Order: sequence, then C-alpha cells, then structure tokens
Amino acid sequence: MRLMSRKRHRQRRRRRTPHDGLIASFCKKKCSLRQQDDYSQSGARPRPGLDLPEDIYRHIHALMPLREAARAACVSHTFLQSWRCCRNLTLSKETLGLNGNGIDKDEMARDLISKVDGILKNHSGVGMKKLELNLYCCRKVDHCYLNSWLPIAFRAGIEELTMLLSLISEAEYNFPCSLLFSGSEKSIRYLKLSSCVFRPTAELDCWRRLKELWLTNVLITDDELECLLSDSSMLELLWLFRCNEIVRVKIPCQLQRLSFLRAGQCRKLQEIESNAPNISTFDIGGSNLVKISFGGALQVKNMTIMCSYQPNVIWYTRTKLMPSVLNVETLHISSCNEMISTPTLPSKFLHLKYLHITLNGNEAISPAYDYLSLVSFLVASPCLETFIFVVQQTDMKHDSIVGDISHLRQLPEHCHDNLKSVTMVGFCSAKSMVELTLHIIKNTSSLQCLTLDTSFGSYGCSVDKPGGCNPMRRDIIKEAHRALLAIRTHVEGIIPSRVMLNVSGPCSRCHVVERD
Repeated sequence: MRLMSRKRHRQRRRRRTPHDGLIASFCKKKCSLRQQDDYSQSGARPRPGLDLPEDIYRHIHALMPLREAARAACVSHTFLQSWRCCRNLTLSKETLGLNGNGIDKDEMARDLISKVDGILKNHSGVGMKKLELNLYCCRKVDHCYLNSWLPIAFRAGIEELTMLLSLISEAEYNFPCSLLFSGSEKSIRYLKLSSCVFRPTAELDCWRRLKELWLTNVLITDDELECLLSDSSMLELLWLFRCNEIVRVKIPCQLQRLSFLRAGQCRKLQEIESNAPNISTFDIGGSNLVKISFGGALQVKNMTIMCSYQPNVIWYTRTKLMPSVLNVETLHISSCNEMISTPTLPSKFLHLKYLHITLNGNEAISPAYDYLSLVSFLVASPCLETFIFVVQQTDMKHDSIVGDISHLRQLPEHCHDNLKSVTMVGFCSAKSMVELTLHIIKNTSSLQCLTLDTSFGSYGCSVDKPGGCNPMRRDIIKEAHRALLAIRTHVEGIIPSRVMLNVSGPCSRCHVVERD
C-alpha cells in the first residue's frame, strides 16, 4: 500500500508540473512587461548589469585614461552622456594616441587639431573644470580654432587652463583676456600659457582666485604683470620663462601666500624686487646677473642662482644676496667664471644644509680665483651636511701642485661638525683645490664620504655605449693624470679610516692616460 501510495503521488506531481511552469512563465513575463511600462513612463532606458546612480558612473568614467574614456563613450549611452560633461580634458598627441611613428609631422598635427576640435565641439560645456591643450608639436595652429575652443571652456566655468603652443614659432596668438570676465573670473585658479601675447587689463576681481601662473615665451609688459599680480591676492606660484618683454619684476606685499618664484632666461630682465613675505623657493637664471632685492626674504629656504655669461656670481651671492636670506637651507649657485675670490664675512647661515656650486668656464677658470676661498661658505654654515663642487673646464690655468715644492697654505682650524658628504667633480691638480680638499679632511670630524672625480663626470667607462666613451683631448687626459697623482700624493695618506674615499678618472680602456 505504501508503494502504491508513493506511485500515485509521483504521478499527480508530474501532471501538475507543466501547469505550474506555465503559471510561473506567465508571471515572469507579466513582471517584465510591467517593468518596461515603468521605464517607458519615466523616460529612462533599462541598463544591463548593475543599475548604479548617475554620479557613480561619472566618477568611474572620470578615473579612466582619456583614450579609454572616449572608447567607453562610443559603446555606452551612459558613458556618452558622461563624456559630454567630462570634467578634466588633457588633449595631446600622447593622450590621443598620435605617437608619430611613420607619420609625417604636418599630417600628425592636422590629425591632432581635428581630434581636439571634434572633442571640444561635442562637449556640452557643462562641468568642465580642467582643460589642457598640448599643441607644442604643431608648428602653427590656426587662430580660429583657438578662438572657438577657449570660449567653450570659459563658459563651463573652468578652473585650470593649460595652453602650450609651439616654442619654435614666435608668440603671435593674442590670448583673449576678455573671456576671463565672462563669468569665469571667479573660478580660474591655474593658468599656464606658452608662445602667445598676454595683455591682462585692470579689471576688478579678475584674478582674485588665481593660485598658479606659468608663463613661457609669453609677451607681457612690466605694467601688465604688475597689474595682474596686484589683483592676485591668493597667488602661490609664479613662473616666468623667456618672457622677453619684462625688464623689471615687482612682487607686491599683498601676495601673502606666494611661496614659489622663478624667473629664467628672460632676455631683458634686469631687476627683481620682491616684498612678498612668505617666499620659500626662489630660482633665478639667465644669461646676465639680475639685481635682486628682498623686502621680506627671511622665509626663503631653497634658492638657485644661475648665470650663463656674467662672471662672479659666487662672489655676488656671498656678499650681496646671502645676507638677506639667512634662513636658506638649500643653495645652488652656477657661475660661468669667477675673477674675484670668495671673501670671508661675519654673516652666518645657521640653517644651510645643502650647498651645490658649479663653475662653468668656457675654456678655463680664471687663475685669479682661489678655490681655497670657498672655505668662507663652510665656516659660515655650521649645519652644512652636503657640499658638492663642480668645475667644468677644458684647460687648467691654475698653478699645478705637481712639481711644486712650496709649502701648502693652512687656514686657521675650524671644526665643521655636521659636514658628512663632499663631492668634487672636475677635480684638478690646481694647488688651491688640493688645499681646499686638505682643509676639509683635517677640519671635518663628521666626514663620512669624499668623492673626487677627475673626469668631469662625463668620461667614465660605459660598457653598454656603442663606440665606447666620449673622446678626450690629449691635454685633458694629461691633466686628469696629474690630478690622480695629486690625490695619491697629498690626499690618500691622510684620509681617516672612517671616511670612504671614492676616486674616479678617465676610462683606462678608452683613454690612455699619458705621463709627462
């Protein structure tokens, strides 16, 4: 009976299954139709996969690289809407996949401009915060394109704008400053321009939120720059490079937040007057020495002074400039030559920890310069930890210590308690340079590493380089041998055991060091 009962139960279940399946299928179809009716009434389209909020999709899209974001927009309606409201656009040959391999440069430039034009004209003009136009590979860009692209960005309330045009061509494009007064003057915070004419006017509040200003190969006058700076109370960084109309840069005291100031290769620049109280990094470089005056330079921590043609930069920095930047911690000095030895002065640099000095002589450093006078910096810097001295010359005119039987000079003893690393590149057999080295060894109890490179740092052996090392003139090879002989004779014997001595010279495989 139990077996018959189970058999009848299985038969009833089989007869009931098709009917139940039809009911389940009908319910599922009805549910899907009801969902479609709901979508049709709301105007939205059903999304496959996860149904996430719109802002989540936009955030995901914003994290994609530009090329992947564009490809996603081609296959997804959701990402297409996000693409038309893209917040950050970096448009260059690299981001657009135009590497130029096997492509004519003019053809690549036309392709780049065409792609940029299509992207910007299809942008909705909503939500754009950053636009970077890297068109440096285009020899010339039709101004009509720039005049049509920039209004799209400014209407969107852009905050960061970078427009890099070719540095080969002259600055011809007049940047439309009037766009800055069309509602975006309250949002522009980062402006980087190159190879254009920039004529800011004295409009109220036009730069009051600007934080960073980068100008490269830009035509702007002294008065225009001063007008711009006087309205930029929130400015934190100012970069001027090859701005050849500027003669005098005046930094007003209103720039309380300005911490970085750099001016380089501005051909006509003669003077920089800064009254900004909180500049921590100051860089100046060019062909000529520029008059520098600080009204509030106590906060300068990092300073770089470079000059390509005018000599005595080391002397000027030590005597005229350093007394006004007593709190400097990192100092780079580069001079084309020195005619005057560095004097010893009472001023102290109690915070200087890193000192890098480069002497770049066209042929030879003037024999009138006494290398031993650099002790002036060491004595004035009790916290100095690293000293790097680079001499670049192709002819040594100083008196060589090789064969000289006169006594070596010794300065009064002074203990450099914190100096740990000393590097001399371009070490030669000049008597005053050896005297400087000996002074450091004998007066630096904290010294850990001494590196002496007689090959100017560029003639070392390179196994992987085709053709071997760079060629060296015969007289340079002979001087390198004299420098090595001076090290063996006067330096190696007095090196304490705690100090690691590193000596390098020309490659013995590629350069035969001839003896006198």
